[in-house]
Amino acid sequence: MEQIYELQYAMDTFYFLVCGALVMWMAAGFAMLEAGLVRQKNTSTILAKNIVLFSISCVMYLICGYAIMYGGNVLLEGIALDGAASADGLTAAVIAESAEAGFDGGSVYANASDFFFQVVFVATAMSIISGAVAERMKIWAFFAFAIVMTGFIYPMEGSWTWNGADVFGLYNLGDLGFSDFAGSGIVHMAGAAAALAGVLLLGARTGKYGPNGEVNAIGGANMPLATLGVFILWLGWFGFNGGSVLKLGDAASANAVAMVFLNTNTAAAGGAIAALLVSKFLFGKGDLTMVLNGALAGLVAITAEPSTPTPLLATLFGAAGGVLVVFSIMFLDKLKIDDPVGAISVHGTVGLLGLLLVPLTNDGASFSGQIIGALTIFVWVFVASGIVWFILKMLMGIRVSESEELEGLDGSEISPTAYPEFKG
Repeated sequence: MEQIYELQYAMDTFYFLVCGALVMWMAAGFAMLEAGLVRQKNTSTILAKNIVLFSISCVMYLICGYAIMYGGNVLLEGIALDGAASADGLTAAVIAESAEAGFDGGSVYANASDFFFQVVFVATAMSIISGAVAERMKIWAFFAFAIVMTGFIYPMEGSWTWNGADVFGLYNLGDLGFSDFAGSGIVHMAGAAAALAGVLLLGARTGKYGPNGEVNAIGGANMPLATLGVFILWLGWFGFNGGSVLKLGDAASANAVAMVFLNTNTAAAGGAIAALLVSKFLFGKGDLTMVLNGALAGLVAITAEPSTPTPLLATLFGAAGGVLVVFSIMFLDKLKIDDPVGAISVHGTVGLLGLLLVPLTNDGASFSGQIIGALTIFVWVFVASGIVWFILKMLMGIRVSESEELEGLDGSEISPTAYPEFKG
């Protein structure tokens, strides 16, 4: 019997690690998407931001983020079996059952897989911010913000949601009927809220909006690269949502994983098709950037609850996200909120939609709980991020000079340039 429990534990751990690796691969997707949607003169800068933000996320979550979110000193002690890993349900049943059979799960590092899976989610939230502030933010100010976001702001709201802690001792979101399976609000809307706070203080790119309110399109440099980025993100999302089942080593969990994979895939497809049709209706022809964001919107919309909808409902939920993201991008442009890659709309507006869709198929969630949870996440992240952005603006400035912006951040903020043969 002990050997059976050891095998089940090993399968669950291996599955968790593979899913974490898939989520890590999403960092490449964000890098390619953003590099494709910015102008060539800012390509090296956006690539540097993506690899450094991932590195900062890993270190800060190790130093203090995980401890704030779940408790325990990972850096010095590893992750004990009775610590955070058990709190979020990771192989908890297997650990309890195996203990009766004499199997203790190994050393205190046995649930390091939990930390790895959690840390790549932190990096995902930070990656969302990168594209929204692209082409005019100082790179060192961005890195400074990443330290606070991944080490404190995100872990605090994560402790209230996935770890079930009371919000400043006032109320408990779980008791109110809040549910977010894989992070439509906890990860995606949180990243968008931080991005929105930064964009409002940063301002629009030079030339984006005319004096009479007209919106001037600023095209990306490499649409094949942007499309590749979306396909990478689509693939990585199977780990993002599938890994949130937390285990694979029994029939019920395996069936749940299969349904999550199926619904994740069909929601993305629904979002892409819906965005294509809406852009054709509004603009007279399909818009590739809207299709790309539509696919991502479908993925965000299903992330809050990919296990309980039928495949048809998942497709419709994804399609709703694809429709919403097109109108959200246009609305933010009307407000002169400049987001070069549409990240605030994809992850914020549609992240909220994802939360509100949960009670339609999950009886354990309530609309009031989802609304309170969404407000809690948004207000905390937006206000805390706004304070940090403002302090950085006062201390070191967050925006490059107009001449640097017009010349391109490659060269002034980072080197070498990505396309030196095209630089005058």
